[in-house]
Amino acid sequence: MTVRRDFQEPARCRPDLLIGREELFSGARDQLASGGSVLLHGPAGIGKSTVLRALAEEYGAGARTVLRCSATESESHLPFLALADLLGLVLDDVSARLPAAQRTALESALTGRGESSLQRDGLALRLAVLSALRALAAQGGVLVVADDLQWLDPASAELLGFAARRLEGTPVQLLCAVRTEGQESQEYDRHLRACPPGTLAIRLGALTRTQVAQLLDHRGHGGLPRSTVREIHRTSAGNPLFALELGRALADSPTPPRPGEPLPVPTSLRALVLSRLDMLSVEARRTLLVASAGARPTPALLHAAGRTNAESECAQAAELGLLATEPDAPAVRFAHPLISAALYAEAPAPERRAAHAALSTAASDPIERARHLALASTGTDPEVAARLAEAAALARDRGAPSVAAQLGLLAARHTPADGVPRQEERRLQAAEDAITAGELDLARDIAREVLARAAVPADRVRAWMIVIDSAGHTMAEVDAVFPQALADAGDDPRLLALVHYQLAWRALIVEGDFTEAREAAAHAAELAARGRDRRTELLSLAFQAQTETLMGHPEAPRTIKRALKEPQDPRVAWHHNGAGSARFRWLVMGDQLAEARATVTALLREVRRRGSVESEVHFLRGLAETELRAGHCGRALELARDSLRLARDSGIGETASAMLTSLAEASGGDVDRALALAREAVQHAEEDGDQMYLSRALGALGYAQLVAGDPAGTVRSLRRVRRLELGLGITDPARGRWQGDLAEALVRIGEPAEAQDVIDVSREHALRLGRESVLAVLDRSEALVRAAHGELEAALAQLTSAQDRLGKLGYGLEEARAAFALARLRPKRAVGAAEGTAGSRRQTAAFDEATRMFRRCRALPWLRQVDEALTAPEPEPAPAATDALDALGVLAAMERQVAALVMEGATNREIAARLFISVKTVEATLTRVYRKLGIRSRVDIVRLAAARRAK
Repeated sequence: MTVRRDFQEPARCRPDLLIGREELFSGARDQLASGGSVLLHGPAGIGKSTVLRALAEEYGAGARTVLRCSATESESHLPFLALADLLGLVLDDVSARLPAAQRTALESALTGRGESSLQRDGLALRLAVLSALRALAAQGGVLVVADDLQWLDPASAELLGFAARRLEGTPVQLLCAVRTEGQESQEYDRHLRACPPGTLAIRLGALTRTQVAQLLDHRGHGGLPRSTVREIHRTSAGNPLFALELGRALADSPTPPRPGEPLPVPTSLRALVLSRLDMLSVEARRTLLVASAGARPTPALLHAAGRTNAESECAQAAELGLLATEPDAPAVRFAHPLISAALYAEAPAPERRAAHAALSTAASDPIERARHLALASTGTDPEVAARLAEAAALARDRGAPSVAAQLGLLAARHTPADGVPRQEERRLQAAEDAITAGELDLARDIAREVLARAAVPADRVRAWMIVIDSAGHTMAEVDAVFPQALADAGDDPRLLALVHYQLAWRALIVEGDFTEAREAAAHAAELAARGRDRRTELLSLAFQAQTETLMGHPEAPRTIKRALKEPQDPRVAWHHNGAGSARFRWLVMGDQLAEARATVTALLREVRRRGSVESEVHFLRGLAETELRAGHCGRALELARDSLRLARDSGIGETASAMLTSLAEASGGDVDRALALAREAVQHAEEDGDQMYLSRALGALGYAQLVAGDPAGTVRSLRRVRRLELGLGITDPARGRWQGDLAEALVRIGEPAEAQDVIDVSREHALRLGRESVLAVLDRSEALVRAAHGELEAALAQLTSAQDRLGKLGYGLEEARAAFALARLRPKRAVGAAEGTAGSRRQTAAFDEATRMFRRCRALPWLRQVDEALTAPEPEPAPAATDALDALGVLAAMERQVAALVMEGATNREIAARLFISVKTVEATLTRVYRKLGIRSRVDIVRLAAARRAK
């Protein structure tokens, strides 16, 4: 088909077109914008046609002529069909400009009249296609869009390739797509050789799990549980077409698959991946079914399951492309996970049960044997249920809570109505395992199912707790749960302790009331002790300790000791809300970085062993924060990004991880990324009504704005933090460590009085709590206030002391920031040539030291600030001018300094560098000077000062 365009609205690509394709889409855009051609390639269903259409819409609007063809396998035997699609509608426009022999050959090929062929009219046809494209290009740009090149009829492919190789220097671009298989496939080479020189070949790869979730959400399947999305990603291997078809099949299915079963595969995909299945023998097909039912099939396992000819039957399947051929690997691996799922879905239910029955005795792992026994059985059976419960406990001990949850649900399903333990108990255990695994949607669904049927108060309260736990930091959404949970708890202290523990979290997250949260946690601990529930007592004490630590409450050390007192519960000891976590927070805030790192590293190792996703996200953040405090910015950034990836994948702790990653990006990565993450964290905290993390997110935003050179933005953000923490009752400045940044930003915008107030208030609390690193940072900020008042020598001495203390405490990045401030404040020249040379050497050495320290920390954004400071020359001092301006009593100290430097002829940038403020602050200060003195320009300052001196 041919489309002639003189004007078209710019294309608006749907968001799902670019999910996971942003980088390659940008590369293709750049290539097309520069006049080049693009060849997209990848396996079936990977999204080539989608990206091709989006690019064609965007760049077709600017072309004079767009020529399109899309071949199909069924039509690939028809000669010149693709050529007819491309040139059929423009034949009348170009035929008159072709030589007679070429025109005749081309018309014969396109219309089917005559007996034109490549063998007979090869040269004339080749030249005709080339001439036709050149003729169209003479009128304006030409874009040739060809999809599914692999199905082009050979004649059209030959002619298009001949012309493409000779179109250099003409405004003709090709935008093509071709199917290729395998990561190392070079099948596109021959197609690339048929494209214009310099064509960019782009391979489309698999989507990540997060990208598959985004794609499903955009296509209306966003309500699927995360565990299901993970299974869709595994089964589809990241192929977007396969993922969408699986998501659609699940949405249309009245009943979800049973735990442990593969996903239902729609007919459309079965036909696509099982087209070669009919070529297998019956026995080979049965062998593959057993392999598809097994978790890790091997020839030995297939033999044990009764498949005596497994090797030859697998070889037959491999020849047909159903199995991957890996001579050195013992496992039997399907060429694509979807083949296994489709083969299983295609098999009748009795054959599936027979396969599982064979594997229930053949598998060596007890967990696998129990799973297969359950899938081979129907109805309730106490013996099967018991074996499944034992397998679930084993999986839990192995650190596989997701597997434990699946086995627990199977155990509940096979438990008789009057069985012991009861069905509800096994379901609730499965829900708690699901929470540990980060499968919150599954846990919530199980709890709701229990609540719909359970009458036992203990079961109901336990289910309510799971509903609340699965809400995470969006606790405002489950407010209605608390009265129902309290009613179900009655006067049972054990059950009441569970509810009041969650009420403590609600007070902190939803209300932002640290005092109420502390009191509720203490009450929960008392109730739990009375009910002899040591686990809830320990969790409550740990929560009380963390709250007191953040408040700067004097009872915090004593509460931590109570939480660490024996007997301990191992489930609490490593938990992210346990006493170990509370102790870690105390160590970090108390400047004991080495011990804090050892503590959180051990906790992280343990939660990974147990498979606790939420705790892993939490402790990854904790380790990243510790490394950041120590000035190991590169390591901190890696850990923070890992935490954010895991948080996004599981849907747990995204706000907190975005906040921490913003801090790490601003210190050692990309400042724009830091700003985006901080704003995302602020938005999420505000939407969730999460008062606790809103102040932390705003603190990260303020820091990123400071590093980005926006002190006014820093002041806006951190003033909000100051108001929030005052309302929350947080007095410990080590909680967010934003006070020094706010003071520094206030100095930069010309508000040293407010900066000093921030320092004085924060110092009082830091002295009371013994926060040595906070005191050193406050001294660094106070030195800048002194410099703003003209007390340069005192400022230099205070900065030197602060740098030394920060270095001894192990705060590498803060030490480097003090060294940088020293370099910027140190005079470059002194009176006299010798003194001036010495001063210049001292400042150069100071900048070298700051550079060395930032480089040691891998603090890339701060290194860029050093480079910028070095490019700004410092003005000559002029004490006489300052003396003259002293008579202008209406000016504040900062205004007098700026005016004095203006008299010397310094630019706004030079003044900013000299006074350690921003250019915008210089401009605002000059505006105030003009207003106070009743003048209009910089020249008037010089004139007015000169007149004062003359008097």
